[in-house]
Amino acid sequence: MKLHLQKPLAFFDLETTGINISKDRIVEIAILKIHPDGKEEEKRLLINPTIPISVESSMIHGIYDKDVANAPTFKDVIKEVDDFFRGCDLGGYNLVQFDIPLLAEEYLRADKDFELENRKIVDAQKIFFMMEPRTLSAAYKFYCGKKLENAHSALADTIATYEVFKGQLEKYDGEEIENKKGETIVPVKNSVPHIHQHTIAKLADLAGRIIFNDDNIEVFNFGKHRGKPVKEILQREPGYYEWMMKGDFPLYTKQILTKIKLSGLQR
Repeated sequence: MKLHLQKPLAFFDLETTGINISKDRIVEIAILKIHPDGKEEEKRLLINPTIPISVESSMIHGIYDKDVANAPTFKDVIKEVDDFFRGCDLGGYNLVQFDIPLLAEEYLRADKDFELENRKIVDAQKIFFMMEPRTLSAAYKFYCGKKLENAHSALADTIATYEVFKGQLEKYDGEEIENKKGETIVPVKNSVPHIHQHTIAKLADLAGRIIFNDDNIEVFNFGKHRGKPVKEILQREPGYYEWMMKGDFPLYTKQILTKIKLSGLQR
């Protein structure tokens, strides 16, 4: 299908050091510009973020510190990027919540404003969620082919969820997919332990602030120590424990943090 465009539309995606919009940086930017006459142009740049790339991010996008050590910084390429974006509307996936805000931060660090006033935005994720609602009623219609009566009644919702789960088993049982690491997995089988293993993060606490890594070691899942072993950080920075205990964290998270701290002292 040829797009009906009045001006060029630039789809773009960022790979970054992490997911904190205000602190993380771009390590790769890819732009596909579609002109009104159908002509397409591509641009891809690796960028030295000047800060370390988190291990979790590198495992997802495959870009490590050594890969961008000799790459230009964003400030070095901002003119090239801005020229490519000039006169374009913008398109992407999860663009509004992540890519545009983070890109705007990089622009400001490079002493330049990112122009939005005269641009239209197309976010494919917004369309996806609007047309395929992520609600129990929508799931019940999709998997069970029926309208959910008495929605938001606790019992009706509970029964509907059970029926949705059975519908998911029938639809996806044994189906192969590729995970974020590029590995082929079968996430859905008629086995609760199997489904749990493939669909639920290994949470050490219920809030997801502390998780288990692939080596089954508790690591922080937020902030400056994301991906680092909790026990090592608590030993190296005792004040971090005090900060978390006084902070606005769930009581259960604090309880788990204390258990990890005490287990480190016992060894």
